[in-house]
Amino acid sequence: MPEMNRDQWESLCDGCGKCCCIRLEDEDTGAIYITDVVCKLFDANSCQCTDYPKRSVHVPDCVTLTPENVDQLNWMPQTCAYRLVANSVDLPEWHHLVSGSRQTIHDAGMSVQNAVISELAVDEEDQPHRIVIWPGEPDIYDQ
Repeated sequence: MPEMNRDQWESLCDGCGKCCCIRLEDEDTGAIYITDVVCKLFDANSCQCTDYPKRSVHVPDCVTLTPENVDQLNWMPQTCAYRLVANSVDLPEWHHLVSGSRQTIHDAGMSVQNAVISELAVDEEDQPHRIVIWPGEPDIYDQ
């Protein structure tokens, strides 16, 4: 991966919101399942964190992606630009750095825009009933 400054690194985020979805891990198999339940700081319309600079204060287990850790985070979405760049894969045509517009990801149906529910509105024991397969992600049964 080429050297990038902080602004260049941050610009890779495509705004899909998939990384803000709650994930559940099967304790027996280690399989990770993604839900349509999002972090309490996630804005479903804009697909952005409502307090990105202070997210780790409000959500201590929020992971800060870095060039050093991105290849270790197997739960990151398959379509994530950070993951693609780390694996030397070209960005898709709907990525804003390719298309020139941050809207194309939503138009292509590759984001979770307005398709999620806040963790504040779902009981934790109900989360397993909210497992989904987002576009561009592998079928959960293929893991």
